[in-house]
Amino acid sequence: QVQFVESGGGLVQPGGSLRLSCAASGSISSIDVMGWYRQAPGKQRELVAEIASGGSTNFADSVKGRFTISRDNAKNTVYLQMNSLKPEDAAVYYCRMRLRRSWLSRFDDYWGQGTLVTVSS
Repeated sequence: QVQFVESGGGLVQPGGSLRLSCAASGSISSIDVMGWYRQAPGKQRELVAEIASGGSTNFADSVKGRFTISRDNAKNTVYLQMNSLKPEDAAVYYCRMRLRRSWLSRFDDYWGQGTLVTVSS
């Protein structure tokens, strides 16, 4: 079993900041890509940012320059620092990790339960 603990969501005013974290635990051998996705009401889930095991990152155009992503491999944790938040950033944010549970298994995608971010004055 793999469990996730997501935290950091909440209500913030436009222009404010939030820091999301997602910690994985359980039967984990190694984690390749860690990332954050979001889904707003009536919209499809979309990639926000991801970070590979080597440290390379990828961001959605809409968040470039405002969001940063980082990871702590020792803690199996990924962070998303969100600055200059806009109303259109409001969504449920999900972490995703591509991991394998043993050296003999393949890499599979695992998802957190989601944390709500509301941007409103």
